[in-house]
Amino acid sequence: MVLASCKKLPEGIPSNSIGISPGGNTDSNSGTTDGTGGTLPPVETLPKNAPNYLPAFAGQTRVIGLKTAKAFQSTILTSELRAPWGIVSLPDGRFLITEKAAGRMRIVSPTGTVSAAIMGIPPVNSGNQGGLLGLCIDPQFATNRMVYWVFSENVTGGTTTSVAKGRLANNETSLENVSIIYRASPSSNSSGHYGGRIIFDATGNLLVSIGERLNGNTRQMAQSVTASLGKVIRITTQGEPSPGNPKFTGNGALPELYSMGHRNPQGLALHPISGDVWLGEFGPRGGDEINRIQAAHNYGWPTITYGLEYSGQPVGAGIQQQVGLEQPVYYWDPVVSPSGMTFYTGDLIPEWKNNLFVACLSGMHLVRLVIENNKVIGEERLLANQNQRFRDITVGRDGALYAITDQGRLYKIGLNN
Repeated sequence: MVLASCKKLPEGIPSNSIGISPGGNTDSNSGTTDGTGGTLPPVETLPKNAPNYLPAFAGQTRVIGLKTAKAFQSTILTSELRAPWGIVSLPDGRFLITEKAAGRMRIVSPTGTVSAAIMGIPPVNSGNQGGLLGLCIDPQFATNRMVYWVFSENVTGGTTTSVAKGRLANNETSLENVSIIYRASPSSNSSGHYGGRIIFDATGNLLVSIGERLNGNTRQMAQSVTASLGKVIRITTQGEPSPGNPKFTGNGALPELYSMGHRNPQGLALHPISGDVWLGEFGPRGGDEINRIQAAHNYGWPTITYGLEYSGQPVGAGIQQQVGLEQPVYYWDPVVSPSGMTFYTGDLIPEWKNNLFVACLSGMHLVRLVIENNKVIGEERLLANQNQRFRDITVGRDGALYAITDQGRLYKIGLNN
């Protein structure tokens, strides 16, 4: 295990070679001040890609900065994973982790011991953004041992975002009785924007985030009720549309749709108090979003966005607001590339309670967002000195945070020893 400092280190000094100092991360004594009564500036200091795009309301972007008052440390438990993409806590304190490119699952102990690959997973298409993606376990996993996951699958017409399930064998070497319960439609020859997160909602149904597959032919399908691309869907554990799903207006509207107008959503989390569904999604050049998902609502992509095309040109008409389309609760410009996310439900660091933590790829840090009344009131960046593309994050049974990175690391973020 390697201790990693919570402080920014000078360039050129290996960040995994220095433990946290005895004082820890104690730069402030309040979540929103600098310890002297003054507020901290926003954590983002780089210029915007679209400086003429103005937020719809105060606090929608670049809110005041935060510093965690309580001393904490991060520990690298292992660097032996291969492109991990999803992580979930098991009832006994271990972790089940997907490996994107290899199409494998592994179990990792709280001390960093990595199991052999779990067999029985259907083949994945690991090209570009594809592979074995998000996963979750059944709320009754302790008795039924059921696992659900998302992957990119080769199908007629290209590839698609698919959902599968299987039972983790008692000896933990394979998944049994595996079946594919859902395939997004239509398929595409694109190798990007699969989305890929999956969680259980409070009613025991599955929520799955599906991307719009990137290319111009499919992008507009985020606004089509006859396609599941660019949507959050809600299905039963058998893959059928869930009872009580919203009914979208339009001929041929798919009954599994829950929300629409998403670009590439890779983050899903339930608020521990309200039970609301929160979602993170990638924008193009700017315009990464955090949304609070409401049934049957349209979140706007590609009609409205706070981002630009990668060429620097406007997306479509270049508008950020339109009646009937939802505004993001929060957005970033420039991007941080928000992937997996979780609300903190542990007790180790009380000031983090119910805060949203987001794993960021291009940003190479973990975001902490404090949310009150469904609005973001403060932002902090953690582990920015590690130079890692953070892919997913979860709360362990011990109350610590655990995060995986594209480079193969598993971090534990908790109290100083």
